[in-house]
Amino acid sequence: MTKFIGEKVLMRIFTGETKMFGHIPLYEALVELFRKEGFAGATVLRGVSGFGAHGVYHTFKLLELSSDLPMVIEVVETQEKIDSIMPKVDEMIESGMVTLEKVNVILYTHKHANE
Repeated sequence: MTKFIGEKVLMRIFTGETKMFGHIPLYEALVELFRKEGFAGATVLRGVSGFGAHGVYHTFKLLELSSDLPMVIEVVETQEKIDSIMPKVDEMIESGMVTLEKVNVILYTHKHANE
């Protein structure tokens, strides 16, 4: 069993679902980066509405096929791992916002199937 307890950093990356990194969606590229770098985990949240720096309101409408909905990628890691990944994250994000805040992780465990 692996424990991930104590003071960590929550990084939230705010972007849009149509933002790309190369030929794949930015949120997918970021999650893959975090996985390759050995982060404890990453979660992508799709918003139902929102607006960004340009003030354009994006919302889900049943008649729209694509409305560039807000996306939030969240990771919780040590300050050191967050600091080490930031140059790569900076290279990948053309527009959006990244926030960092200290959080207290109570418990994270991962049990293998044979345990």
